[in-house]
Amino acid sequence: MITGDYAPTAIAIAKQIGIQNHQAVLTGDEIMLMDAVTIQEKVKATNVYARMFPEAKLKVIEAFKRNGEVVAMTGDGVNDGPALKAAHIGIAMGQRGTEIAKQAASLILTDDNLQHMVEAVALGRRIYENLKKAIRYIISIHIPIILIVTIPLLFFWDFTDFFNPIHVIMLELIMGPTCSIIFENEPSDPDSMQKAPRKMSNKFFSIHELYISIMQGLVITAGCLIPAYVLMLQGYDEQFIRTIIYTVLIFSNILLTLVNRSFVYSIFETLRYKNKLVPIILIIAATILLVSIYVEPVRLLFQFSPLGFIQIVACFGVSIISVLWIEVFKYFIRKKNAA
Repeated sequence: MITGDYAPTAIAIAKQIGIQNHQAVLTGDEIMLMDAVTIQEKVKATNVYARMFPEAKLKVIEAFKRNGEVVAMTGDGVNDGPALKAAHIGIAMGQRGTEIAKQAASLILTDDNLQHMVEAVALGRRIYENLKKAIRYIISIHIPIILIVTIPLLFFWDFTDFFNPIHVIMLELIMGPTCSIIFENEPSDPDSMQKAPRKMSNKFFSIHELYISIMQGLVITAGCLIPAYVLMLQGYDEQFIRTIIYTVLIFSNILLTLVNRSFVYSIFETLRYKNKLVPIILIIAATILLVSIYVEPVRLLFQFSPLGFIQIVACFGVSIISVLWIEVFKYFIRKKNAA
């Protein structure tokens, strides 16, 4: 808490609202006598600042920033202008705030209700997490499509025409709503608001996250092409193999959607997330698969062969192996976080 009030008043208010270590107070005059290194150390243990004026507020904000903190500053007066401008996120009061404070701020609370700051942080984190989920899903699911077309050509397989443009278009029609509708409406993870602020220097994707997404795509590719290669060696025709690949890929897409709803919590946890669109989109994807295989005009258009029940179950089993391995990885992440 940074205030222009006297120290006893600041301590009393800090105690009422539950600020930790509220007895340790620094004043504006004390701040101005300190050098930059001393201030950086002091702000690590001080939560209440009294009798502050613009220059002192600015020095405190800059010290937090040098310590690598993500700094948000609220204010309503002329004296808050420099600090609001210097903070990563300046937040001004819309009703009682001065024009200088509003102009210096990045965000204005129109009704002066500080609760909206918490709501805004929660919403921002949800948008950030869901955008990551969608992009990681897109990376993972497009790798198999690319490689299923490319690998048979590069290695001179007997069959090299598994996917025609109509197959790719249909797959994109399934995957588009998945990433844009499902992930857009996903709720936040239960611990979203307990996480520390993301460092300003952090990249949107770390190498580790990108590696996991690529691995997901490569394993799904293997789940599609290894059975296809074995079937090709056993003398099955191209239409049958194409159907197997397509079926495994659609099932993998459904499972990938479910496991990528969280990068930490298991699929059994995320199934309890409230998102009414998940069952609708997944049922549509499964229906498209069944229509493609068992409705004759559509099957002929897609150049598929009808599959028996055992073959459908086998395709689903391969998809489980190709996708759910990530659950083991997430288990170790949860174990590491708990420690």
